[in-house]
Amino acid sequence: QVQLVESGGGLVQSGGSLRLSCAASGRTISGNAMGWFRRAPGKEREFVAAINWSGYPTYHADSVKGRFTISRDNAKNTVYLQMNSLKPEDTAVYYCAARTDLGIGLRYYEYDIWGQGTQVTVSS
Repeated sequence: QVQLVESGGGLVQSGGSLRLSCAASGRTISGNAMGWFRRAPGKEREFVAAINWSGYPTYHADSVKGRFTISRDNAKNTVYLQMNSLKPEDTAVYYCAARTDLGIGLRYYEYDIWGQGTQVTVSS
């Protein structure tokens, strides 16, 4: 079974940048679509971005489009989320997830394996 570990979260000022990493262990994720989701305090889990096993296509939520970019390095068994121009409303716990079925998913229930999450806090 694959394990996912997120890193790269932290406290950043509004307008700043962070790069989240999701490292997989146990087996390769090169054949899996991967996604990033987030949960802000008092809110539902929200889709952020997804990427197919090959690196294309990618999807980004409207709220992050143009600011966040999902990518992957299958040789490193790692998925990334580059976050630029961060806003206070981006504050949340960010989770990466792997989809075991074919195709790419945009909803949390389409993903089967989850990391423990990493906190991102954006101060105004």
